[in-house]
Amino acid sequence: MVNERMTEKAVELLCRLISIPRISREEEAAADLLQDYMSRDLSLEVNRDGNNLWSVAPCFDATKQTLLLNAHIDTVKPVAGWQRDPFTPTREGERIYGLGSNDDGASLVCLLHVFAALKDKSLPYNLVFLASAEEEVSGKKGVEHVLPLLPKIDVALVGEPTGMQPAIAEKGLMVLDVTVLGKSGHAARNEGDNAIYRAMDDIAWFRSYKWEKESPLLGPVKMTVTIINAGTQHNVIPDTCTFTVDVRSNECYINRELLDVIRRHVRSEVVPRSTRLGSSGIDIRHPLVQHIIEMGGKPFGSPTLSDQALMPFPSFKMGPGQSSRSHTADEFVEIREIRDAIEKYLELLS
Repeated sequence: MVNERMTEKAVELLCRLISIPRISREEEAAADLLQDYMSRDLSLEVNRDGNNLWSVAPCFDATKQTLLLNAHIDTVKPVAGWQRDPFTPTREGERIYGLGSNDDGASLVCLLHVFAALKDKSLPYNLVFLASAEEEVSGKKGVEHVLPLLPKIDVALVGEPTGMQPAIAEKGLMVLDVTVLGKSGHAARNEGDNAIYRAMDDIAWFRSYKWEKESPLLGPVKMTVTIINAGTQHNVIPDTCTFTVDVRSNECYINRELLDVIRRHVRSEVVPRSTRLGSSGIDIRHPLVQHIIEMGGKPFGSPTLSDQALMPFPSFKMGPGQSSRSHTADEFVEIREIRDAIEKYLELLS
């Protein structure tokens, strides 16, 4: 019955959050709601910086290790294919439809209520809850900014939709802006140097290059050209071609190392937007992971990025819902998934 009441409260809070648009960098109203709920309804001592909220369980003991429970407040913008109002929570049977229901609202409300249930328990570790902002854009005012304000963290459980299976490794991300220079000329004459043709050689390299080191959990580094721009009109040889490359790194390489190899192989100018989002994870032998395995969990490697990438300590993802529903039209989560997540979190952390 206790878990059922927690499930009802979690579902109610999730529906309230769906009703408030909380697109990345526009989370203030949702953070206000959450702060008030944490303080008034759950009697938590709440700290806030920007749109990041956190609470430290009472009786913090600096001699103990500290476990962080983290989930993010923000969502992506709604895509065009929604058949329902993305900001109106809609219950249809076991399902709750709404933007951010699956990513990351379900994990957020589950971890928050589990933290509130455990905060006064005698545990062999310290417990900290963090609801972070700007996760979907890896923003500078999100988890990266707030971590120095928290107590020293030893390990983190990051709530993300994984079907409550432990993602003990995730790929990093590096976005490259590539510029190729040629020489303009009239398309009817044999003159100029076509920047598109020059770019094609480098694009072919990004498509076919095989990185030597593969990860047993994450597989090989993946490079994908996703945007190409060139030309001004049909009869002018283009003197500039730009393209964007999405690079997903495994734990065998740091992003700077990948960047050095790429620059040695291509003729184009390559500029990374950032190299700070590296691959992250946790040793499968960690006691938390071993406990999850004993509970029937099956560790895996995740291709998608999360706030883990900005955490300088061991971390893993585990939460209700499915990653395949994230960033899609008519996103949903099932009530049974919320109930199951609360039960498994309590079993793991107790």
